[in-house]
Amino acid sequence: MTQHKQTKLSGPVAISLAAMMFLQYAVWGVWLPYLANYLQGSTDEGGLGFSGAQVGWILGLAGSIGAIAAPFLAGQVADRFLNAEKYLGILLIIGGVIKYATFFTHDYTIFLLLSIAYSIVYMPTLALTNSIAFASMSNPERQFPPIRLWGTIGWIVASNAFPLLWLQTNLDLTWLPPFLEGTEKANATGLFGDCLRVSGVLSVLYGLWAMFALPATPPKKDVEHPLAFARAFALLRHPGFLIITLAALPISMIHQVFFIRTGPFLQDIGFEAANIGPVMSIGQFSEIFFLAILGFILKFLGYRWVLTLGCLAYALRFTIFALGSQDADAARTMVAISMVLHGLCYGCFFAGAYLMVERLAPKDVRHSAQTVFAIIILGAGPIFAGFYNQWLDTVGKPAEAGMPFNWPPLWWVQAGVGLFCALFVALLLRSAWVPSSVDEVVETPS
Repeated sequence: MTQHKQTKLSGPVAISLAAMMFLQYAVWGVWLPYLANYLQGSTDEGGLGFSGAQVGWILGLAGSIGAIAAPFLAGQVADRFLNAEKYLGILLIIGGVIKYATFFTHDYTIFLLLSIAYSIVYMPTLALTNSIAFASMSNPERQFPPIRLWGTIGWIVASNAFPLLWLQTNLDLTWLPPFLEGTEKANATGLFGDCLRVSGVLSVLYGLWAMFALPATPPKKDVEHPLAFARAFALLRHPGFLIITLAALPISMIHQVFFIRTGPFLQDIGFEAANIGPVMSIGQFSEIFFLAILGFILKFLGYRWVLTLGCLAYALRFTIFALGSQDADAARTMVAISMVLHGLCYGCFFAGAYLMVERLAPKDVRHSAQTVFAIIILGAGPIFAGFYNQWLDTVGKPAEAGMPFNWPPLWWVQAGVGLFCALFVALLLRSAWVPSSVDEVVETPS
């Protein structure tokens, strides 16, 4: 067993990895919180007039196809043929051009096809950034969370700067959520579409930087199996990997629905369109805190209870959404405060799961192992979320035509799924199934 003497990252490497995470999630955060509002907005207001089901398929099916292609487009190439940082840059540049093109698209079918194409090249980059970071670390549990939190900061900056600088007639930095100041532009819904152009340009610039500034992460030359993704899929025979994968499927579904439904939900209970991003970014501020302390939480609680805590946070947040589904100051305040739970949701479940996968995977298939896991949270989950989200339309359908959407039943269903996953992980996952050392990897059948 090889012992690592290095205990912390060098300054330049840490800075480049932090910048990578910042840009990776800024590219995503500048458009995801607003796309549903833009797509569902009426054409009179500058939106595209798509139905809720169509928006669900754009955000769900497109992401799913990209995630399913990820092990072949990202993991296999990065593990066997091309430096991960070079491949990351290539995918980002292609994706930026596609994202920019969606701004000029108003037809549902074309928008869906472009979204699928974008997802195919963007989704693999999420796993690639994790892999590039892990490759430079000797102690991922301690070193990864502080690096990954810069992705959250990138999301916060992008998702807040866009509405505050572009959707309001004046910029007022004196607000404290949820009591936001500023006057919203009359054509705010139509201006949401500009986030697609901003994301496209940012992605191209980020891709060019990534190819030349990130630490060199070459493919493994000494390998036991030529098909990295095939060996990575064999990890599903390991009970620990199987359990977190099965739990990740429903969690990724309710996570996807959160991003599809929360924007319209916030508007329905009285938030202005320009304030949606800032309110949702409360969760990202919380995420910074929990990612910063995730290593310590893992040390004291272990993977089993950290993942369980993440699932419980989903259940509690959606319970508060259900209780706060009314247009009143007290309800809006309660919903806004509940966004703090996002830090536990993402930090404990998703970041914790990524770290557990890194522990379980043999060294020569770690890129592919991350992308195989991403198939579930970014692929299969969103595919099922498309059908699930469509069914939720019937759950919250008003009794009479023209009446507001009935939000509480939808959020109660979401809360129930989170609680079920918490019980599933708590009862079935065993701490003994997680290696205690990064060198003590699980042997997978070839």
